[in-house]
Amino acid sequence: MRQQLVSDLRRADIDRYLALLLMPEAARDDLLALMLFNAEIASIRDRVREPLPGEVRLQWWRDVLAGERGGEARAHPVAAALLDVIERRSMPAAPLLAMCEARIFDLYDDPMPDRSSYEGYAGETASAMLQMSAFLIDPANSAETATASGHAGVAQVVAGHLMMLPITQGRGQVFVPGDLLAATGLDRDGFLGGEDRSLISNAVRAFAGFGREHLDKARSALALLPGLVFPAYLPVALVEPVLARAEKLGAASLETSLQPPQWRRQWRLWRAARRGRV
Repeated sequence: MRQQLVSDLRRADIDRYLALLLMPEAARDDLLALMLFNAEIASIRDRVREPLPGEVRLQWWRDVLAGERGGEARAHPVAAALLDVIERRSMPAAPLLAMCEARIFDLYDDPMPDRSSYEGYAGETASAMLQMSAFLIDPANSAETATASGHAGVAQVVAGHLMMLPITQGRGQVFVPGDLLAATGLDRDGFLGGEDRSLISNAVRAFAGFGREHLDKARSALALLPGLVFPAYLPVALVEPVLARAEKLGAASLETSLQPPQWRRQWRLWRAARRGRV
């Protein structure tokens, strides 16, 4: 693996970096490019003050994937590495373009309408990442991984948004689906207001339960897949502790970090790799 890009991933996404070290060596460089691309577009909201510059950055990536940036793309280390993977491994660019499109939602504070919309968002982000990782590790069997990737991606995104609650609450951004909020007696403003702690606890726990439903389905689907493709799903091993802590803390998740210590996350990844289960 190219050392500078490895260092960049370690800084940008320590959990995927740790998972990468446990994935098949032959695919690591290709997976590295994919993970760095994901880190680039997922963090745009954190690096811009207004949505428009964020949309410009996403459009740049769409242009790169469409082959419209030429030498400019080849001079960008991550873009160059990603284009090399697409060409050399015949990896489809369409899911990457869809990932860019889905990330536009992150730039604004529009509410997530319902669970179906949330599943669609997760499908074009985390699920697509898992599906393409499976393709790079075991292309012969990657067509069989759609169900596992779909459910695992939703579980991952729920865990990620639960961990981000203190940040998104401060931004006025709500990822908890609107129909789920309504079922617990809240709306977007009520959730952001943070006044009724009991209702907010119910909403947080329901959101975690939504993630757990998908995690259970992902585990069942993963059990049916060839063992060779399993390493693509190692990051999913980090979902369970976040869901469990959110279920325990309820409304306190809005002020408390749900992320386990790094040593524990590293241990969970290692154990999942050894056992072949998330």
